[in-house]
Amino acid sequence: MNLKQLSQTLGLSQTTVSRALNGYPEVSEATRKRVALAAEKANYRPSTRAKGLATGRALAIGHVIPMSTKHEMVNPIFGDFIAGAGEAYSRHGFEMILSIVDDSSEEAVYQGLKSRGSVDGVVVHGPRMNDSRIALLDDLDLPFVVHGRASGVTTSYSWLDVNNRRAFQRATDFLCDLGHRRIGLINGLETMDFAHRRRHGYVESLQNHGIELDPTLMTTGEMTEGYGYLSTLAMLSSSQPPTAIVSASMISALGARRAIEDRGLVMGRDVSIVTHDDMLSYLQNGTDVPVFTSTRSSVREAGRLLAEMLITRLADPTLPPLQTLLEAELTVGQSTSPAPSAG
Repeated sequence: MNLKQLSQTLGLSQTTVSRALNGYPEVSEATRKRVALAAEKANYRPSTRAKGLATGRALAIGHVIPMSTKHEMVNPIFGDFIAGAGEAYSRHGFEMILSIVDDSSEEAVYQGLKSRGSVDGVVVHGPRMNDSRIALLDDLDLPFVVHGRASGVTTSYSWLDVNNRRAFQRATDFLCDLGHRRIGLINGLETMDFAHRRRHGYVESLQNHGIELDPTLMTTGEMTEGYGYLSTLAMLSSSQPPTAIVSASMISALGARRAIEDRGLVMGRDVSIVTHDDMLSYLQNGTDVPVFTSTRSSVREAGRLLAEMLITRLADPTLPPLQTLLEAELTVGQSTSPAPSAG
């Protein structure tokens, strides 16, 4: 059933029916309820485009992904985040627009989204240190929220982040308490704010336990399985290999496990691993008992919460910036045990 047919059924004009469905105040409450009931019975849903034309809004949220991080599109972590955000958008009648852009034209894309009115707001992914996109979006007056934080940016802005520093401090503390003293770090790209904070937590824990820092046990790179594999092989080939590793994602932790097994060692006996972000829909960390000990956070829930945050700001632009810091939960699995020398 389309709008014209629904209007004829109710004996009302198409304009009145459209205004009733879109919440215009000049429509009486009785008429609004009558129209809503009829629309529900007829399973009628106004098109997003038509609703946008009626309200003067795009009813769309933009996600701009630089080509340098295009691997995120097939990364289960990114997929879970988008799934969570999509649930919120669908519930509130918004569409999602994903744009893959060359890094050099990213700012121009944001300017185009604003000038064309293509979106009502945007989600900023992968904030970098001193991220210039925040000032740009402020200047454009384009509503936005950031998935993460950008150290060095002094203006106030809306963000949702996991306490990465605290998560990696707790992970390293846990390994130190098990007697480990040679602990490796397989981190993300440290130009990204989250990875900078994770290294800080790892270093802080080692210093608190009186353990000297060893640069040969700290790596930074894109969090792929291959990166985890090669980084772990290099560490295990050193004259003083690690007895434990903290990994920035379960993807790279899988590579670390493969490297351990290729060397004829056993994960959780010879080399312990603590990972992060293990609550993934399509890559489960075991069933009843987790395979990996992890600092657990739900990326899907983060996507949902961040989308709700942006929608809240769109509904009331006078609100001050909204900021949420989530804590990760340390969950013990089969990948950790006391250090061999402490056993």
